[in-house]
Amino acid sequence: MERWNVLVFPCGSEVGLEIHRSVRYSTHFRLFGASSADDHGRFVYDRYIPNIPFVGNSGFGAAINRIVLENDIQLIMPAHDSAVVALAQLAEYGHLACKLVTSPLATCELTRSKRATYAKFAGIVPTPEVYEAPETARYPAFLKPDIGQGSKGAVRANNAANAAALLESDPSLLALEYLPGSEFTVDCFSDRHRKLLYAEGRNRSRISNGISVRSQRINDNRFRELAERINNTIELRGAWFYQVKERANAELVLMEIAPRVAGTMGLSRAHGANLPLLSLFDAMEMPVSVSCNAINMIVDRSLQSRYAHNLTYNRVYLDFDDTVVVDGKINTALMAFVYQCRNRGVLVSLLTRHTGNLEKTLQKFRIESVFDEIIWLQEGEDKANFISDLDSIFIDDSWSERSKVQSSCQIPVFDPHMIEVLLEGY
Repeated sequence: MERWNVLVFPCGSEVGLEIHRSVRYSTHFRLFGASSADDHGRFVYDRYIPNIPFVGNSGFGAAINRIVLENDIQLIMPAHDSAVVALAQLAEYGHLACKLVTSPLATCELTRSKRATYAKFAGIVPTPEVYEAPETARYPAFLKPDIGQGSKGAVRANNAANAAALLESDPSLLALEYLPGSEFTVDCFSDRHRKLLYAEGRNRSRISNGISVRSQRINDNRFRELAERINNTIELRGAWFYQVKERANAELVLMEIAPRVAGTMGLSRAHGANLPLLSLFDAMEMPVSVSCNAINMIVDRSLQSRYAHNLTYNRVYLDFDDTVVVDGKINTALMAFVYQCRNRGVLVSLLTRHTGNLEKTLQKFRIESVFDEIIWLQEGEDKANFISDLDSIFIDDSWSERSKVQSSCQIPVFDPHMIEVLLEGY
């Protein structure tokens, strides 16, 4: 089956990481990641391309097109609002050497400005009142960058003096009506025929650095109604979202629209609507549909660690009791590493003094054929004496065993709690 090559830029943003989670197992697309900054993308994307000129720099377009041609890229997915506009401008004027997966340039430019968005949708959907001067505002007021994303840079002003000082320090801020109610994001998908196939709302119950890190689906018919009005007013294609906030009377007021994947769209994916993947299929002119599971879910996100190291090895020597099996259960993280080794052609040798019937124990856990070699030691035998391949690593829960092996064999040793160091893209 032919695979289409997809470039994600910038791949280390929260959006880029969500695209990776959404597409990495697809048999139809092959992901490439590129970034300007040295970001988290290089720990996640197998095909990572660093040092791209920043959006706005003179060499940006040439660098993107060079990557496209060198890697036979068919599709680009922008993963930041500034990249959306910059790439849409290149595509609009015929300066992009492949297809761009987003909405038309006019939509991208309009939605990048909140002031322009509110002007466009005035009378179509409720929009916040915009105060042109601090003395005309009702307080408290809400100040937010005209060009920005999420809630980054947003601040509350309690009086005119406070607002004037904030506007003096950052003239790009819009002074807006303060909306005291709940805030929601509505994940949407429109196909190439401009048909709205998906519109589901979620709350933003915990925010970190302007990003929703805890969210739950909220059923409200108004979300679909507003999405239809937006979709009928501007041309949107693929994954997009909008954000609303409630007035004191619970009326939903538009805060912003973004013609891209959202970082927390994983909640829609968890319900069955993989919007980044659907966007790619739609971009290839393939018919798509959406079908979701009726499951109540909450997504909660936190910082996740990835590790870069210079470790190489051809074999893993692995303890069994309290390492592969802990408290009568399979250590699933460690078994993920075992299968990672199989994928990479790294041999895995089980090295154990298991006191029961080892064959029956392995059968019980259905892992009797997982290992390349099984070395069953007698009580008192030293594990270090059975390590013949020194281009290897050793994993054991026992500090004394690790210490002996490290001292005798001079190979790296790992406790099961260190497995995350060895996992790649997990």
